[in-house]
Amino acid sequence: MKIYILGMGCPSCKRLEENVKKAVAELKLKAIVAKVTEIEKIMEYGVTSSPALVIDNEVVLMGRVPNVNELKEILGDYI
Repeated sequence: MKIYILGMGCPSCKRLEENVKKAVAELKLKAIVAKVTEIEKIMEYGVTSSPALVIDNEVVLMGRVPNVNELKEILGDYI
């Protein structure tokens, strides 16, 4: 599983990354979690607001930071 956090490094982007890493750890998933900060690459996903979350090349949310439990539910759909 490949998970990307898209954003320029704002506090919300950092919080999303922390929450994603916690959710991945709690679910004991084998996943690559990476940040994408280059605006050109972010735009390739068609994202219009940040932060955004991409799982296996699918944008699953943008413009908000879900809590760890909600992220676990989202990630559960990709297990």
